[in-house]
Amino acid sequence: MSRTYQIRTYGCQMNVHDSERLAGLLEDAGYVRATDEETVPDVVVFNTCAVRENADNRLYGNLGHLRPVKKDHPGMQIAVGGCLAQKDRGEIVKRAPWVDVVFGTHNIGSLPVLLERARHNAEAQVEILESLEVFPSTLPARRESSYAGWVSISVGCNNTCTFCIVPSLRGREKDRRPGDVLSEVRALVDEGVLEVTLLGQNVNSYGVEFGDRYAFGKLLRACGDIEGLERVRFTSPHPRDFTDDVIAAMAETPNVCHQLHMPLQSGSDRVLRAMRRSYRSDRYLSIIEKVRSAMPDAAITTDIIVGFPGETEEDFQGTLDVVRAARFSSAFTFQYSKRPGTPAAGMDVQVPKEVVQERYERLVALQDEISWELNRELVGRTVEVLVAEGEGRKDAETHRMSGRARDGRLVHFTPIGDAVDGEIRPGDVVRAVVTYGAPHHLVADGPVLGHRRTRAGDNWEAGVRPKTSGVTLGLPSFGPPAAQPEPTGGCSVR
Repeated sequence: MSRTYQIRTYGCQMNVHDSERLAGLLEDAGYVRATDEETVPDVVVFNTCAVRENADNRLYGNLGHLRPVKKDHPGMQIAVGGCLAQKDRGEIVKRAPWVDVVFGTHNIGSLPVLLERARHNAEAQVEILESLEVFPSTLPARRESSYAGWVSISVGCNNTCTFCIVPSLRGREKDRRPGDVLSEVRALVDEGVLEVTLLGQNVNSYGVEFGDRYAFGKLLRACGDIEGLERVRFTSPHPRDFTDDVIAAMAETPNVCHQLHMPLQSGSDRVLRAMRRSYRSDRYLSIIEKVRSAMPDAAITTDIIVGFPGETEEDFQGTLDVVRAARFSSAFTFQYSKRPGTPAAGMDVQVPKEVVQERYERLVALQDEISWELNRELVGRTVEVLVAEGEGRKDAETHRMSGRARDGRLVHFTPIGDAVDGEIRPGDVVRAVVTYGAPHHLVADGPVLGHRRTRAGDNWEAGVRPKTSGVTLGLPSFGPPAAQPEPTGGCSVR
């Protein structure tokens, strides 16, 4: 009987994508994904994050809960990977000796072998490498979605932001060859996927490995030539490396969505300097202005940290000023927390917790006000919605379903009207008129104007998810011939 597995993922989109690779590896090795009815899988894998506060407490708390479960189920194995594993290394099995395998960000491909070795040797296996053995995208993947897929274009980060521990855990930036990226995108589209998100810690510095600073814009345009690919997104760009050719590619390539997530972190030039963010507020706002000039309908979102060490009330007012000027459709806002191993953690002037909380509440209130105003402006407009699974919830009273508009906004719609062609499934595409704009979502309560059944919807209905081999084809592509060996870095996404 096949052994079952369960993967618990924490952190960023790159971790989610890594977990798809881990699932593909385990299934290639003969494991079967545990169903909801199976309360005790044979293997539990934690894919961890070290970026958020108390990440270690969360991990060790979960491991503690599994200790008696494992004791009652001989043969059960526990594996810990990801950024926290890369950081803590052998400390994990010292604090939780019932863990069987610890592996790092650079060797996710080793998991099946390490599990087998731990069983054979009856002792914990800890393997942490300093660089990748193979580029993650060459590994098999069991995709979670029938209609949307992550595609990594680079791994690692060359930035030295003082609040971020990721570069030390994921390595310096390495780029995939464009032909390999496009091969993976085509393979996903051939499986029925309608939307891809290009992933990288700093996507718009893509091309540094092969000396083409315009490579990312070219990659976006090349995605536009892939028949059947309806939506292209990317995350995350860095303001320092943002070039006009990327804006032009977004505006001129029909399947590239008019959506931009670009981290701000702070609106204070003094704080940006202390963060080592290598741009200033004027530069950031000039990019926003250019994007809106080329794409007036663009939805722009961001990340903001409140309470960075030494932040004064004047600094915080600078952040509020930029938020007012930029008019983000939404923002991911965070209260600063110390990340052990980062320069910011040792800075002398840590802002009191109560001050950070009060500033955070003011920022959230301002952003909610802006988001609500922008969403109300969309009332009466027709939006195209890619129906999603697990976005919001199906309302028992109104029977609303949910999905994402092309600009990334969450839309709750009512699946009624003469245009509805049978059951609406995740992966199908509908058109509906916005009847209400809330701060964090849109509502379309009128009849659906159009419903297109898709192969992705068929796959969802049949329980079929793309399962890619990970073999890259090395197709000819733009950019000079590679002068380096295959990329061997690692990355995360803000």
